[in-house]
Amino acid sequence: MLGLLRWLSRRSLGFLHALGTAIGWVGYLGSTTYRHRFLANAERGGLTATDRRAAIGQAGRMVAETPRLWLRPAGEPLAPAVQWVDADRIDRAIDAGRGLVLLTPHLGAFEVIAQAYAERFGSRSPVTALYRPAKQAWLRELEQASRTRPGLLTAPASLAGVRQMIRALRHGQTVGLLPDQVPPEGMGVWAPFFGQDAYTMTLASRLALQTGSAMLLMLGERLPRAAGWRIHVIDMPEPLPDARAFAGDDVAHQVACAAVINRAMEHLIRRCPQQYLWGYHRYKGPRRGNGT
Repeated sequence: MLGLLRWLSRRSLGFLHALGTAIGWVGYLGSTTYRHRFLANAERGGLTATDRRAAIGQAGRMVAETPRLWLRPAGEPLAPAVQWVDADRIDRAIDAGRGLVLLTPHLGAFEVIAQAYAERFGSRSPVTALYRPAKQAWLRELEQASRTRPGLLTAPASLAGVRQMIRALRHGQTVGLLPDQVPPEGMGVWAPFFGQDAYTMTLASRLALQTGSAMLLMLGERLPRAAGWRIHVIDMPEPLPDARAFAGDDVAHQVACAAVINRAMEHLIRRCPQQYLWGYHRYKGPRRGNGT
């Protein structure tokens, strides 16, 4: 398997995207469970038939381009294939020195964002990205090695990882999260997401509120015709609610914070609905375990 991934990593982006489109349709047509979940989630999101068809292929493109991103040689920059929109928002947040929390959902080329950030801003403010280690040992080792690059650190979805991110923020650095990832039991609250309650992590808001860090949204848009990626840096549409308004009711405050973050994720997804992973099991119950 590793040999195949290495072979794929050396293929052109155009080849990988063509292959990925086929992979997306094979997965959609070959799995009844995946197809039903995809269609149900897409209906909640209000996708048109055209957007649904595009999203099927885009999900496969995400899978196919991953080996190229993970196994890219350390000396081969992403920069020529990356366009930035409103990157000055990151510059201002770094200059403020209060730490920065970056949020993006399972949308577009989210694997590109951390690497592109590290190339452009990592020397000023390294980014620590939260990830959930793969179950297979070989894939876990590959994942960890490939995601650790100059200016880019990784933190496992565990208590140790949370502590690592808090330390980073308190040193004025940056952390990155996918807040639409379903957290372990006890580490989230139920909050609306496209009109249905979804178990939502509280970590993103807690990190920002406990450290006083800034919070920005990121969208890694996959460009057509294998032209690369466009990364949008976007302000939060609304601020996190003040805890004082909840008279000491921490649960109610966290539910309100989670709802704000879910609305922010919806805001990003509506900008590029064809590239969201609508087949992601967003509405499942939380898994048991030590978690984060």
